[in-house]
Amino acid sequence: MCAIVGIYGNNDASKLASVALFAMQHRGHEACGISSGGDDDKKIYTIKGRGYVRDIFSEESFDTLKGNIAIGHNRYSTAGKDSTFDTQPIQAKYKLGEISIVHNGNLINKNYVRQRLIEEGSIFQTSMDTENLIHLIAKSSENKLKDRIIKSTKKLKGAYNFIIQSRSKLFIVRDKYGIRPLSIGKLKSGGYIVASETCCFDIVDATFIREVKPGEMLIFSSKNDDIESYELFKDIDYRPCAFEYIYFARPDSIIDGKLVYKTREAMGRLLANKSNTKADMVIPVPDSGVPAALGYSKQSGLPFELGIIRNHYVGRTFIEPTQNMRNIRVKMKLSPMKSLIKGKKIVVVDDSIVRGTTSKTIVAMLRCAGAKEIHFKVASPMIKYPCFYGIDTPTKEELINATKTKDEVCRYIGADSLSYLSIDELKDAIGRERNYSLVSFDGNYFIK
Repeated sequence: MCAIVGIYGNNDASKLASVALFAMQHRGHEACGISSGGDDDKKIYTIKGRGYVRDIFSEESFDTLKGNIAIGHNRYSTAGKDSTFDTQPIQAKYKLGEISIVHNGNLINKNYVRQRLIEEGSIFQTSMDTENLIHLIAKSSENKLKDRIIKSTKKLKGAYNFIIQSRSKLFIVRDKYGIRPLSIGKLKSGGYIVASETCCFDIVDATFIREVKPGEMLIFSSKNDDIESYELFKDIDYRPCAFEYIYFARPDSIIDGKLVYKTREAMGRLLANKSNTKADMVIPVPDSGVPAALGYSKQSGLPFELGIIRNHYVGRTFIEPTQNMRNIRVKMKLSPMKSLIKGKKIVVVDDSIVRGTTSKTIVAMLRCAGAKEIHFKVASPMIKYPCFYGIDTPTKEELINATKTKDEVCRYIGADSLSYLSIDELKDAIGRERNYSLVSFDGNYFIK
């Protein structure tokens, strides 16, 4: 669920890219990087490393990252290893010059493509699926980079948003399913921004233009005042990811015309509609459970309270690369407010249950704080299937809802009751005008 950004036609391109990445830090914090260029020397410069945006870039960094074109990436690993080699952007030299690439998504045929490339003589430097595209472009016989990109992306299967920087142009490619979000904005200081989420547009002073269409390639070039647009696929099957609305996107982002905050609030209202739980208060699991808990409170009439306080200097537990680190970080991150909770019957609202680790720890903390009853409400359906399109749930064994019944999960996390939204209720909350990607819930792996 990485974040990607591209800036074109602005003299502060790399600085704006870093600000956009900072706004999208929630999409991954293992590593980040920026490539820049577009100056007269026709070179691409890259700085990347493991850690947060604030840790990698300094004022001195931007002396190196020259030019009016920049691309950036926040890493959340679903393919590849947690190493410096597997950070993005990926930069390389080939017959037509230099390019750099950032990628959000997951390529399901990555092993097949990589093995074919190795057999043809390619030497890989990383374990990331993103590097496949670099090699495909380099080995293409087409005379123009545009045609090499078109030919190469048609060999890839899966979820992908690519931003590709050459020495003077910016190329944007979205898969024909539009699984991961990607939007275009116009910068008031000049030029354009393309980013995973619109939440970064306000901070860089950009006006939303539109989303990149599924199966579309855009080219930003000084030779053309207009943005060039190409339709790469005829058989478009728009399947935006429902999990963006449930958990991953920031609440102030707009995806496919919908404010994420409002869809989460609607999920909470539907949870309340199906519940007759008697309780003293509703409390969210911060921060992603807050909008749904507010919706639940408004619909049920139960008071909303911030019964769990979050330490904002600890990252998101779901995207930690090891289970041991998730366990430790939950305790570091969340603290119950004992004086508010003691002796009370509480409804706890969270966005989802994946492995059950966080939920179990939260319920135990609330018990220790003196809660009389704990009723756990989940603002999404039961996650029963691994997602291969960019979410870090690679095996069924890691998904608690795939191996246990609802009652067993309830006992495991230690709650007095447990309820989820159904798939139909989730569709009602998000809207039924799209055929959303629901693979985590229904196991429909539509990419073949």
